[in-house]
Amino acid sequence: MATPHRLDVHAHIVPGIYLDALERAGISTSGGIPYPKWSPDMARGLMDRHGIAAQITSVSSPGVYFGDVSLARALARLCNDFSARLVSDDPTRFGAFAHVPLPDIDAAVEEAEYALGTLKLDGIVLMASIGETFLGDPAFDPFFEALNARKAVVFVHPTMHPSTKGLKLGLPGFMVEFLFDTTRAATNMVFNGTLEKFPDLKIILSHAGGTIPFVPWRLDMGSLIDPRIAKKVPRGFSHWLRQFYFDTALSASAAAMGPLKALVDPSRILFGSDWPYAPEPVTAKSVAALPSLGVFSPGEMQGVERGHALKLFPRFGTGTEGNS
Repeated sequence: MATPHRLDVHAHIVPGIYLDALERAGISTSGGIPYPKWSPDMARGLMDRHGIAAQITSVSSPGVYFGDVSLARALARLCNDFSARLVSDDPTRFGAFAHVPLPDIDAAVEEAEYALGTLKLDGIVLMASIGETFLGDPAFDPFFEALNARKAVVFVHPTMHPSTKGLKLGLPGFMVEFLFDTTRAATNMVFNGTLEKFPDLKIILSHAGGTIPFVPWRLDMGSLIDPRIAKKVPRGFSHWLRQFYFDTALSASAAAMGPLKALVDPSRILFGSDWPYAPEPVTAKSVAALPSLGVFSPGEMQGVERGHALKLFPRFGTGTEGNS
C-alpha cells in the first residue's frame, strides 16, 4: 500500500441529499454518465490504495443550479453543511469547496460568507457556465469582488452549457464538451478582466484547463487580427492564462502536461483524480503515469503531487514541500 502523501484537489462527493434533488429535477447523468456510488469509507479506501493523503471535495456537474434559484439556495446550504460535517469528522483526509447559488449574486455572496467564514471550508467551487452565462461575465463581478476580499481559492469545474443540447454528437458530454466549457470560461475571464480586477483570487481550472494549453499563441495573435482584442487585453492572453492554476485530472499524458508546463510554471500545476466519476483504474493510471512522462523533474513532481497545493491549502501540512 502506497504511503499517503498526494493532495487531491479534484475529487467529488455524491451525497444522497444531492442525488435526491437531482432525481426530483429529472437529472440522472453528469456529463452523460450515471452518478457513481460514493461514501466517505470508499473515498478513504481509494486514497489509501493510491497514496493520497487528502481530497478536497465538491459536487460535480451540474452543481447546485439547474434552473431554479430557490432550489439552488437550499441545495447549496445542504451540500455545504454536509461537507462541513465530512471535514469535521475527518479533517486530515477531507477538505471541501463550498457551493453557491449563482446566478443569484446576493445569495451567492451570503452563502460564500457562511461557508468560508462560519464553516471554514477550503474554497469555492463554480461551474464554468451557469445557465447561459459563462464565468467572466461582468454580471458576476460583485460576487468575485467578495471572494477577492477573502483571497479565496476558486475551483472551476465544467458542466454542460445549454447550447450543447443542439449538437448531434454521440459522445457523452464529459469527453469533449467539458473541455470546451472550461476553455470558454477561462478565456472569457481573461477577455473581461476578471483576473486583473480581482488579483487576490486563486483560480484552479479542471482537467489541465480544457484546451487552454494548446491555444495561447492563437489567442495572443488575435490582437494583431482584431484591434478590439488588443484594446481589451493589452498585455496579451498568455500573461493572464499563466495566473491560473491547473489540475491534472484526466490529463496524465505528455501530450497534455508538456504544453501545460510550457505555458505555466510547474508551481501552478496540482494533482487531481476526478474520482469517483473517473473510476479507480483511472486514478491508478494517473498516479503511475505522471512521474514517468519525462515532463517533470523529481522535485517538480513532488510539488505537483503535494507541495504546490499545500501553498493554497496549508492546513494539510507545513506548506514547505515541493517546488516554490
